[in-house]
Amino acid sequence: MNPTTEQLNAPAGWLVTGAGGMLGQDVLARLAAAGERATALDRAALDLTDAAAVRRALERHRPAVVVNCAAWTAVDDAETREAEALAVNGDGPARLADACARTGAVLLHVSTDYVFAGDATAPYAEDAPTAPRSAYGRTKLAGERAVLNTLPDRGYVVRTAWLYGTGGANFVRTMIRLEGQREKLDVVDDQRGQPTWSADLAGLLLALGRGALAGTAPPGVYHGTSSGETTWYGLTREIFRLLGADPDRVHPTTSEAFVRPAPRPAYSVLGHDRFAAAGVAPLRDWRAALAEAFPRIRRLHEEEDPA
Repeated sequence: MNPTTEQLNAPAGWLVTGAGGMLGQDVLARLAAAGERATALDRAALDLTDAAAVRRALERHRPAVVVNCAAWTAVDDAETREAEALAVNGDGPARLADACARTGAVLLHVSTDYVFAGDATAPYAEDAPTAPRSAYGRTKLAGERAVLNTLPDRGYVVRTAWLYGTGGANFVRTMIRLEGQREKLDVVDDQRGQPTWSADLAGLLLALGRGALAGTAPPGVYHGTSSGETTWYGLTREIFRLLGADPDRVHPTTSEAFVRPAPRPAYSVLGHDRFAAAGVAPLRDWRAALAEAFPRIRRLHEEEDPA
């Protein structure tokens, strides 16, 4: 039986932007393991600053779900190059949302804790007031608003924080390297957050996308971070413990010891209450995730830096 025109034009499969990055790679791996058909578009394959290219990509592939993992992530550089960061983090998602509105696709847009002021004392709820203190945070908030305004029925914003994994540079890999180079390590102990394994977040995006297609996951904002909380100092002590190194070699310090162009949120702990409405379980405790991820990350480090 030949397919009808309606069947030929029906959305199918997943499309992942930023597919070459750490999260993008893990999303593709989770989709493949789940038997989902996916199109991978890295930065070279799709420039989100090119409106015509974005439109052509969605019209060509006609995905049912778009997962936007593409982003300007150079937090400090954004302070002096905000217009460039906005073109990717704000205008890019807006173009994706417009294209999804035309093709009927669901859009899962990955955002950040930097949209908050970072001065709370209890986990930020999904509907907590936003107040970014950095250029990076402002550009990411612009992207959130574009997605939610353009796709009120099919737009999903998933905020994450403190990501680590095997597919790119991150804090966990850096601390593994520094453990072998320094006898003592000073690490910030006045910033609190939720270390989150990118593979866990990828699984959450898969579940949320499936829920969106099934009509069981309401659109809007979700928080994709691990449960529990710690500081960078606490995380580093756990990394040392998993390495079999003495955690007492890690010494606490304050943010003033590492002044950066962009202010870092002092409190990046996010609440996960909205997942109950979607029938999706929040991510597990950060220690459990790190324990599972660590052998893979360590093995990668040893392969890349055998010395």
